[in-house]
Amino acid sequence: MKRRFALIAFGGNALLPENQRGLQEEQLRNARTAARLMVHIVKKGYELIIVHGNGPQVGNILIQQEEAANKIPPFTLETCDAMTEGSMGYMLEKAIVNEMRRNSLDKDVATLITQVVVDPADSAFQHPTKPVGPFYTKFRAQALAKEKKWTMVEDAGRGYRKVVPSPKPIDIVPKWIIRDLIRDGKIVIAAGGGGIPVVLNSRGQFQGVEAVIDKDYAASLLAREVGVDLFIILTGIDRVYVNFGKPDQKECPVLTVDEAEAYLKQGQFPPGSMGPKIRAAVEYIRSGGREVLITSAAQLKAALLNRSGTKIVAAA
Repeated sequence: MKRRFALIAFGGNALLPENQRGLQEEQLRNARTAARLMVHIVKKGYELIIVHGNGPQVGNILIQQEEAANKIPPFTLETCDAMTEGSMGYMLEKAIVNEMRRNSLDKDVATLITQVVVDPADSAFQHPTKPVGPFYTKFRAQALAKEKKWTMVEDAGRGYRKVVPSPKPIDIVPKWIIRDLIRDGKIVIAAGGGGIPVVLNSRGQFQGVEAVIDKDYAASLLAREVGVDLFIILTGIDRVYVNFGKPDQKECPVLTVDEAEAYLKQGQFPPGSMGPKIRAAVEYIRSGGREVLITSAAQLKAALLNRSGTKIVAAA
């Protein structure tokens, strides 16, 4: 039987929801819940790549660094990305290995610290918009802007925050390693948080940059480069809707890529919520991908049986 390959992308709040304190014990428990879903996909016959978000986790590291700034020199944002790729990868990897053992499945799991290339000419670098880290007073924000050349913005009356660019990914550095690992039957955790953003400098060497890569775009690029059969995007709702939240909202069990693009042009999917997920799905399908499944963690099992979720496909 022909082997099938899947990539699943889910947010960092799967391990650190807003209603929790962020204790290690909580995140380990949440990792065990996520692992049961990952193993279910494996039991469905897929070789698996996992891409997780890291927004809450990086935010906490930046807060820790600010509190200790007078004692320990802080790391740059991309190094904090690497730190969360390692810590979250460890939690997920251990949970998945243990869940595999409980199901009498013999499969290795590998976490890859993943550099993702962005274009230094990307317009996002001229217009940083992604808030990261702690809130500051106006005085402290002005001092940091002057000292570190950070872009600081006022955030809804709660204080000032640093904003960084969010460029589109253009290459995954260890993509062939990831491809070889899944073809060898390994489960791979990669491109956590969208990956560590790097550019090629004038000497042809990789150089880290302070930026945030959308994990759905990075997952879409990795899915295309490796050639997976199914691209799964987990979100907070069971399926995609048009006119969401309005009296005439309509659920979309299946969308063709043409329909998805048309709805994007109509403004149905805002940039801050469903927009990046739909765009990531469209990019995957337009590049030869087979099928995207968008659903919630609670409905993933049903969605894999065509009983929930939204499928985005090339044609009806």
